[in-house]
Amino acid sequence: MGDRGIATGKQLWEAIQDIQIGKIATDYWKPYENFVPKDLHIQSKAETFTVEGYNSLFRNFLARMRRKSKCYSKSKEMLKYSVTLLMLKWNYGLEDILN
Repeated sequence: MGDRGIATGKQLWEAIQDIQIGKIATDYWKPYENFVPKDLHIQSKAETFTVEGYNSLFRNFLARMRRKSKCYSKSKEMLKYSVTLLMLKWNYGLEDILN
């Protein structure tokens, strides 16, 4: 999508502003203050650790989620299937499907 700068953030915010959002949890990166409304914005590492844990899990097990990799998904559908399979395996859901 882009870097973590203001221009990219504003583009993302415009793309999702029609979605009903309760709160936005971010780290303390300054550009967020330029496009995330103050009443929705929570800046705290305590609120972002779960997301960062999943990001780390994806990067570890799915080569297509690593940066500067030759492995990539050619379609959003295949990316969706890869993430779904990983989550099913991680949460012991594959056994239910396969049995």
